[in-house]
Amino acid sequence: MSVLNPLRLLAALSLAGAAFMAQATDFTVAYQTTVDPAKVAQADGAYEKATQSKINWRKFDGGSQVITAVASGDVQIGYVGSSPLAAAATRQLPVETFLIATQIGAAEALVARNGSGINSPQDLVGKKIAVPFVSTGHYSLLAALKQWKIDPSKVTILNLDPPAIIAAWKRGDIDATYVWDPALGVAKESGKVLITSGELAKVGAPTFDAWIVRKDFAAKHPEIVKAFAKVTLDAYADYRKDPKAWLANQGNVDKLVKLSGAKAADIPLLLQGNVYPLAADQVTALGAPTTQAITDTATFLKEQGKVDAVLPDYAPYVSAQFVQ
Repeated sequence: MSVLNPLRLLAALSLAGAAFMAQATDFTVAYQTTVDPAKVAQADGAYEKATQSKINWRKFDGGSQVITAVASGDVQIGYVGSSPLAAAATRQLPVETFLIATQIGAAEALVARNGSGINSPQDLVGKKIAVPFVSTGHYSLLAALKQWKIDPSKVTILNLDPPAIIAAWKRGDIDATYVWDPALGVAKESGKVLITSGELAKVGAPTFDAWIVRKDFAAKHPEIVKAFAKVTLDAYADYRKDPKAWLANQGNVDKLVKLSGAKAADIPLLLQGNVYPLAADQVTALGAPTTQAITDTATFLKEQGKVDAVLPDYAPYVSAQFVQ
């Protein structure tokens, strides 16, 4: 049995400490109230353990607010929808998409309030519809109106964040809303769904949620971004391996309820309504498919006057290097 030279041992320990410090850092993550399996990992502290970092988790009610926080440098990693992502990339903000969080299905929907007189899409004319502007819900609402050949100027579209939507809905101030949980669950209690984002995807208007990171943070801490992505994908794999068994674990449901605000009874349908891409799917998705989806979304937003121009190439805002 050999004995290490004290100086060599000290040098080895110093190198190990330097490697640890190069990876470990405090950073802030912007999350939203969407329902997804990775919130269990968030509740369990799995991200902190994997990244060897202290994470400040900040809840946001919409993607446009997340983009503002990321652009300012207050947030390093953020959860956003495809519409605010397209708007951010068009503004050439220093961000990149490193993970597709979910392909949105029934987790976002247009709901008409009972008693509003809305029994069909054409009844939306002259009514008040609330939606957070430049969100995936906003994009989907405009896409639905286009699908139904309804001029957006013929309806009153109000810019409200989800908590304000809940309050306005309960007061009866709005006739319909396109939103996600927990506001969606509140609306569905006394309203009916006219169309979901999953149904809109089938007619050419898909939406997705993504994890983005500031480019400067990713360049300095690539291992942290890779670890963050792996924790998320492991959570997805755990759910998709056996969704019924996953949902039968009350602890999983309780953690989703706590972080999303959704009702426990709604969790199964919300999870089943979305697609959570696994690692193998991510490598393909984080290329031409996502770049094209962002381009298409930006083109639509320009048609609606929400952005001034469309970039010739959105590839610099999408990267598969952290999931490979």
